[in-house]
Amino acid sequence: MEKQKNAVGRRKEAVTRVFISKGTGNITVNDKNYKEYFALPYLQNQVEAPLKTIESLDKFDIVINASGGGVKGQAEAAKLGIARVLLEINPEYRPVLKAAGYLKRDPRGVERKKFGHKKARRSYQFSKR
Repeated sequence: MEKQKNAVGRRKEAVTRVFISKGTGNITVNDKNYKEYFALPYLQNQVEAPLKTIESLDKFDIVINASGGGVKGQAEAAKLGIARVLLEINPEYRPVLKAAGYLKRDPRGVERKKFGHKKARRSYQFSKR
């Protein structure tokens, strides 16, 4: 691999651009260490997951630009982006990543609000008298 590769990951309203290059395992999100940016261990695991499946946590340097949505959406978007960029590097990773379910974009979004309701499904409180 001569230069960096990139891919896009999306989830809910979050969009992440992932840039990967050979390195020592540094992961940066919006110019911060990912452990600092994603404070919860669960979210850190989401970001590491694709790298752990192919056992190369310390072989690549990853730079992620995350925007939109919340932290959870961004972490899961980063997971998809990393999985996609790993495929660009080596197509042989496909079966492993696919089996783990990292190549599928999660289609769930926010359900729209309906008229006559307080939220998407929550109705206004009913008062008989």
